Amino acid sequence: MGGRRDGDLVRLFALDSMKIKVNLGAVFKTKWHEYAVRFVIGGGITVAAGLIADRFGPVIGGLFLAFPAIFPASATLIEKHQTESKERAGLQAGRRARLAVALDAIGAAMGGIGMIAFAVLVWRLLPHHTTWLVLTFVVISWFTVSVVAWKIDDAL
Repeated sequence: MGGRRDGDLVRLFALDSMKIKVNLGAVFKTKWHEYAVRFVIGGGITVAAGLIADRFGPVIGGLFLAFPAIFPASATLIEKHQTESKERAGLQAGRRARLAVALDAIGAAMGGIGMIAFAVLVWRLLPHHTTWLVLTFVVISWFTVSVVAWKIDDAL
């Protein structure tokens, strides 16, 4: 199959210069209303998926529930925080903020690949095995597939 690979996309936008790291201090820098925005947007998307499922059935509703409910709010907050941070330092923030959101989107896509594995495994295994066993296995599978996708992209 031709076209760009995720690794190419990262290099195309020079995202490889942005390192992934855990910043627990950001939890305390986030304002309460930013959490409220995430909650409202995520809850609204979940309610919409429930209404769609009510009207068109659980299979169609499940497709809409698979929408990354937190990503739209997170993307806007990442862009806002990057812009504020760079402007405080007297730097142009536009490009760097967009790159940070793009990097987050790539991570969400990799997590989405893991969610596909999660959904297929639940669908195939749940009718034949106990719920707790299936959920334990599929959560581990989701994590493993997502990390492998990340490692493959990192290696490209």
